[in-house]
Amino acid sequence: MSGILVIDKPAGVTSHDVVAAARRLLGIQQVGHFGTLDPFATGVLPLSVGKATRFAQFYLKSRKAYEGTIRFGFSTDTYDATGQPEADPVPVELDRSALEKTFRDLTGRILQTPPP
Repeated sequence: MSGILVIDKPAGVTSHDVVAAARRLLGIQQVGHFGTLDPFATGVLPLSVGKATRFAQFYLKSRKAYEGTIRFGFSTDTYDATGQPEADPVPVELDRSALEKTFRDLTGRILQTPPP
């Protein structure tokens, strides 16, 4: 058996959990994912099965798009949605040019730095 499975990963499940479930259900060990989604993230998680796993390298180098929600003035102790709020949200006033600059800054190739 070979091919690509497109999974809609729910929150609370790791990418590895999805691969392990696919291995059990399909009865094949040669299953991998085409990139990791955070456990709290939802979204498309493509899986390669059998001989299709050799194509994962090409997918990983391809262009991808991500969608998210920005909540200005809010922060947590873990730098993500799973943490405890550090303070009450601070009202933030943004004008159109500031928003457009933020969107430009978050567009294109971005080198992410992990939080401390």
